[in-house]
Amino acid sequence: MLPTWAWTVLSIADALIVAATIVIILRRPREPRAMIAWILAVLLLPVLGPALFVVIGQPRLERTRRRRHRRRAKLLPAIAGRAERLHGVRATPEHARLDPALVDLARVALRLTAYPPTDGNEVTVFHDPESTFLAIQLAILGARSHVHLQYYILQPDETGRAVAKLLSDKARAGVRCRVLLDDVGCWRLPRSFTRSLRDAGVEVAFFHPVLPWRGRWHVNFRNHRKVVVVDGEVGFTGSQNIGDEYLGRRRKFAPWRDTHLRIIGPAAQDLQEVFLEDWHFTTGMELSGEECFPPLRRAGSDLVQIVPSGPDQEAEVLHQLLYAAVAAARRSVCIITPYFVPDSPMLMALKSAALRGVRVQLLIPSRTDHWFVLWAGRSYYEELSAAGIEIYEYEDGMLHSKTVVVDQSWALVGSANMDARSFRINFEVTTVLYNRERAAVLHEDFESVRARAKLVRPTNRRGWTFGESLSLGLARLASPLL
Repeated sequence: MLPTWAWTVLSIADALIVAATIVIILRRPREPRAMIAWILAVLLLPVLGPALFVVIGQPRLERTRRRRHRRRAKLLPAIAGRAERLHGVRATPEHARLDPALVDLARVALRLTAYPPTDGNEVTVFHDPESTFLAIQLAILGARSHVHLQYYILQPDETGRAVAKLLSDKARAGVRCRVLLDDVGCWRLPRSFTRSLRDAGVEVAFFHPVLPWRGRWHVNFRNHRKVVVVDGEVGFTGSQNIGDEYLGRRRKFAPWRDTHLRIIGPAAQDLQEVFLEDWHFTTGMELSGEECFPPLRRAGSDLVQIVPSGPDQEAEVLHQLLYAAVAAARRSVCIITPYFVPDSPMLMALKSAALRGVRVQLLIPSRTDHWFVLWAGRSYYEELSAAGIEIYEYEDGMLHSKTVVVDQSWALVGSANMDARSFRINFEVTTVLYNRERAAVLHEDFESVRARAKLVRPTNRRGWTFGESLSLGLARLASPLL
C-alpha cells in the first residue's frame, strides 16, 4: 500500500502528463472528431490514454514529408530520363481514349500524385487467391534481371516458405531479389526466416521499424502496399498478402477472397517507382537506370493510372480520390471493403450520391478478424440505409477485396480499406482502371458475391439488445481512432 504522499505525487504527475498530451493534440490540428476522441481517451484512461497517444496517436507528418522530398530529389534525374522514354504511352487527362466523363477524375488523380494514366497496358484481374499466387510464382520463375516484392504481411508458413525458396533459388542463379516488408505487419517473422533469405543473396529490409531504444515508439505509418515487380515489365498489386490464410488454407476464415491485378506494360514501371521510393526511404539505396526501367513496350490497350497515397504526401490523396469517384458517379457505385469506418466527408458523399438517384451498394464481410471495426461500421448502417444505400454482409468466408466500380465503366482496385487509417495514416497504392471491359469483370464479380450475401435491414435503436447497443456505441465513439 502506497503512502498518501506517493498517491499525491502520482496524481500530480498524471495530471501534468494529461495536460501536456492535450496541449500536443491541440497544437497538431486534424479531423475534429479524432481530436475529441483522443482528448476523451486521455482524460478517461489515466496513464493508458497518453501511452496510446504516444504509440499510435501522433501524426508527425512533416518529418516524413521532408524525407520523401529529399529522396525524390535524388531520384529526379532517373525519373526525368524515364519520362522521355514514356513518350507515346503517357496519357493526359484529355486522352482520346478516356471517357470524357472521367477527365475531371483523371485530372484530380494526376494533380494529387503526379502519376498520369498510361496507355498500352494489359491488365488481368484475379479473384481467386490460388490463381493470384500461381501467377506471381510463374512471373518470378521467369525473372531474368530482378524481382521486387513489397508486402504488409508475409507469414513464415508453407506459403511464405514457398516464396522464400523461389526467391532464394533465383538469387543464387544471379537474379537480384529485393524484399521490403512492413515491420509491424511482419512482427511474427522469425529472424531465421530472413537470415536464410539473406544467406541466399536476397536483400531484405523492414519498413519504418519500431525501435523504442532509439525513440521510435510509433506503430503508425504502416506500409500496407502489396506490390511485385519483375524485370520492370510485369507488376502485381491489389489486396492479397502472402500466407496460408490468404490462400484460404485456414479454416477460421476460409474461403478467403481477394482481388489482385497483373499489369504488363508501362504502368508496371509506375509500380516500380512506388517500390523504389519506399526502398530508398527504408535503406537509403538509390536504384535506377536500365536495369529497373528497361525500354517500354505496349502490351495491350488498357488505360491505367497508379495512385500511391500515404502520410508523406501533402494532400490526403486516397480520401480525395474516393470522394471524387463517388461524386462523379451517375448511375451506380459498387464498393467491396473488408473494413468500413467512414469519416464525415465520406459518409456525406455516399449519402448524397444515393439521394440524387445513384444506386450505391456496399458489400462487407460479417466474418472478420477485427470485430470491433465491424461493429464500428455497423453503427453507420441505419443512417446509410435511410439515404437509400444497400448494405450487404457476406457470411461465406473472409471477403478481403478492396474495390470500387463506378457506373460499370471504370474502377478502383487497391490495398486500402475504407477507414481513417487507410485514408490518412497508412502507405497504400490504388490502381484506377479506365476500361469498361475490366470494370465489367469487377462488376460481375461484385454481383456474384452479392448474390450470396445477406441484405442488411437495420433496425432502429429500440430494436437493439442492450449488448448490441453498447457495442455499437463504444465502437462508434472509437471510430475516429480506427
